Amino acid sequence: MTTTTTGTYTPRPGAAPLGRMIAAQAVLETKMLLRNGEQLLLTVVIPTLLLVLFSSVDIIDTGAGEAVDFLTPGVLALAVMSTAFTGQAIGTGFERRYGVLKRLAASPLPRWALMTAKTVSVLVTEVLQIILLTVIAFALGWSPHGDPFAVLLLLVLGTAAFSGLGLLMAGTLKAEATLAAANLVFLLLLVGGGVIVPLDRFPDVAQNVLGLLPISALSDGLRDVLQHGAQMPWGDLGILAAWAVVGLAAAGKFFRWE
Repeated sequence: MTTTTTGTYTPRPGAAPLGRMIAAQAVLETKMLLRNGEQLLLTVVIPTLLLVLFSSVDIIDTGAGEAVDFLTPGVLALAVMSTAFTGQAIGTGFERRYGVLKRLAASPLPRWALMTAKTVSVLVTEVLQIILLTVIAFALGWSPHGDPFAVLLLLVLGTAAFSGLGLLMAGTLKAEATLAAANLVFLLLLVGGGVIVPLDRFPDVAQNVLGLLPISALSDGLRDVLQHGAQMPWGDLGILAAWAVVGLAAAGKFFRWE
């Protein structure tokens, strides 16, 4: 006569806890982003080169004071845009094209949790970017001022604004169109968003329009705090909040998984 006993490793079918699934997906998203050469070019190489080049060579008139004090806030804003908007739009767009999002949407991981994992991945990447750029800026003689909480709030709202716009683009356009449009927007905002070239170098009419862009609000807000010691740039925060609300709401409504 034999007896059957329950083994120690009896399978327990079912989904893992939601928090563990989100964490695992966030780790995967971060690894994929950091292994992508084009993503690294946008998120690390270009911002670093711009900071070092324009801080070391007197090419653009950045006004009174050290060039690095003007450039660093703008490059930090560019780093946020490159990850939250450009990189996320391109990566998500091609995941949608190849059916990755469709398959993930059919997994036990809810759609909102997938987007949460992507957001966590963006935030982790941004932290690494900011640490790297901050170290380089200090080595170049950067002297920041202002309220750290204001800087954090600007970065969070900037991330939300660019994430919403990036997901909107990735969820509505074809992957090839997203690739072209995201890179074009990146270049245009690099030139006209107050990152490297001060907005007061543009005509008055153009300044009024460019000042409403999220990259302009983020770079100017960071510059007001870190270079000029402002406490809380409410105007720039308001612009970023408006873009975040509109972008995330539009992405949630119009995003197509197939």
